[in-house]
Amino acid sequence: MRVGIVGTGAISAKHALAYRNIGFKIAACTNHTASKGQAFAAEHGAEYVATVEELCRHPKVDYVDLCTFPDFRLPVVELCAANGKHLLVQKPMAIDLATARKMISVAADAGIQLGVVSQRRFDDSTIFLKRAIQQGRLGRILEADAYVKWYRSAEYYSRPIKGSWTVEGGGALINQGIHQVDLLLYLIGPVARVSAEWQLGSLHRIESEDVVNALLRYENGATGVIQASTAIWPGYPERVEIHGTKGTAILTGDRLTTWDVQDDAGESAPVETKSASGASDPMAISVVPFERQFLDFADACLKGRAPLCSGEDGYRALDLVLRIYNSCREH
Repeated sequence: MRVGIVGTGAISAKHALAYRNIGFKIAACTNHTASKGQAFAAEHGAEYVATVEELCRHPKVDYVDLCTFPDFRLPVVELCAANGKHLLVQKPMAIDLATARKMISVAADAGIQLGVVSQRRFDDSTIFLKRAIQQGRLGRILEADAYVKWYRSAEYYSRPIKGSWTVEGGGALINQGIHQVDLLLYLIGPVARVSAEWQLGSLHRIESEDVVNALLRYENGATGVIQASTAIWPGYPERVEIHGTKGTAILTGDRLTTWDVQDDAGESAPVETKSASGASDPMAISVVPFERQFLDFADACLKGRAPLCSGEDGYRALDLVLRIYNSCREH
């Protein structure tokens, strides 16, 4: 596949490495700061183009990879729709539900694929746990929790747009914790009720939350907790804990670190102790799940099937994030 990248910031470097590893070509790129886009193009053997419009109609681009801040989404979907290009967007898919829903409808009407980057679904640990839960190996799920107690420096938030409502849509939950939000929905199912509290700028000079805690009631009757922060020094690997009537599974970083299940006779659990996490360094994450998601998205484009993380999946994660935010505002 030949990819066009919009936005050549930090995450695009990780994407570029994944594309190189799987043999995809970055055909073109663009950035509103020309010098940065040109440098990225030179490093990765791509053509730099001056505008998003030019990239989305580029004849050598099979799909577009949108790596900008989440306030810039719908115009690119509309350009891709007009030019018959599939589109993969970085999380979160938008900063409000109306935009996210419009993105989905525009893509559907044009017959293009819309995927949302949520690479944690493609970790070996998640693949195993999804299958194990479906097989009933944990029994009836009682509790499903996510803890994202990370640290980000003052320098990370030095740009005024970081942690802003208008550009990033919020702070620790929508930017860092949304991966674990997606995993809980993917593994356990929809959430019926939420109640949440936050701290706005508790450590950092930002207008949004750098500490948030939410209580969940899932539609299947299970309860849960989501904690997300970028203020917990020095930063600790994120965890997803699933507790059922037959036992417990814990994901730490990108690994299954605990599998304590009564009378378990299924396939051997891939329990490991060392994991990769962005707890204190956003780039200290494995590139392998990106490779797998990009291969899945390309296959979806070629076969006309939905990708494993579709626009609808991205919408559900955003919806839960915004429900948590709304609960915080009410308290």
